[in-house]
Amino acid sequence: MIVASDVRAGMALRLEGKLYRVLEATRHAGSGQMHGFIDLKLQDIEFAHFADRHFRQSDRLEEISLSKRHMQYLYSDDDACVFMDSLTFDQVRVPRAGLSGAERFLTEGMDVPVELVDDQAISVDFPKVVDIRVRQTGPGVHGGQDTTLKPAILENGVEVLVPHFVETGDVVRVETEKAKYIERVGVKKM
Repeated sequence: MIVASDVRAGMALRLEGKLYRVLEATRHAGSGQMHGFIDLKLQDIEFAHFADRHFRQSDRLEEISLSKRHMQYLYSDDDACVFMDSLTFDQVRVPRAGLSGAERFLTEGMDVPVELVDDQAISVDFPKVVDIRVRQTGPGVHGGQDTTLKPAILENGVEVLVPHFVETGDVVRVETEKAKYIERVGVKKM
């Protein structure tokens, strides 16, 4: 058990039998007769639903310890993505809700930290940015402004807007949460 005033973003809690990840914890100081309280923004780990909950600072909450193991991505089906522990060859299924849309950036053989509760995989600690190759894009506009963007299809099938100087075969850095181009990190080999 943990006192609500000690809850921090990134922790996992069990509330009313459900597992939640704390996305944000905001503390409000009390004044006069009003006691201080904690606002928590939570995400249901199983279904990825969001919830806002309020607690008194002295409330006791059940903290769940998450363990992380680096695992290799194998494949996906309709309900889950399958990962394998490279040391033990154990395979685990992570529900798509535990990936929060990041599964579109998974590539076969990719090594990512999988979060487990009692040896049951619940989510993936996916990187905020990935480097990925451009599969297809149109020709750049020569003599145009540097701020113009054009669509590009990445090797995973995701479409992003990139600057005109990015060509097919280049490697670009993309923010996974918003599927947004950050920078070019490698040019295609001739």
